[in-house]
Amino acid sequence: MHNGAGVTPSAEGLEGTQWNVVGQIYTPKLLSNNAFIWHAVVPADTFVPPHIHPTQDEWITMLTGELEIEFGHTKGAPSVQKAGPGDVVRMPTGEEHGIFNRSGAEATCVFGVAPSRKLFELFGALDGVTEPEELVRLSALHEVDFLPPPPDAG
Repeated sequence: MHNGAGVTPSAEGLEGTQWNVVGQIYTPKLLSNNAFIWHAVVPADTFVPPHIHPTQDEWITMLTGELEIEFGHTKGAPSVQKAGPGDVVRMPTGEEHGIFNRSGAEATCVFGVAPSRKLFELFGALDGVTEPEELVRLSALHEVDFLPPPPDAG
């Protein structure tokens, strides 16, 4: 599915699509070969484990709440940066990152990747998946590489 000119209403996803990915609600807003953009509702205490997009740049525009972004997991202690309303998080191709809502409150934001590659299809495959091994397996098939947990993760 690629969409052409028009407006995606604020309360709707493309063709009524919405996914539950790792406890977060993703609503696709734009899909082309060049970019994929989705709205996300990120409940308190949810996260996207550290991973890499080897073929895409990714970004987040924060709308409400606060997220913590951890960069550089395999390079020693990760760098933790907080993002709040109006902030833009930049995650270039190949940059290790994990996204955490440790704020105690819901956050909302708009994510994007460029080029779109296989991420739209990945979210469809991950909708409702709860087994970590399956999440990692499906993600690798769609050009998203999850990192192993740090040695002290127990």
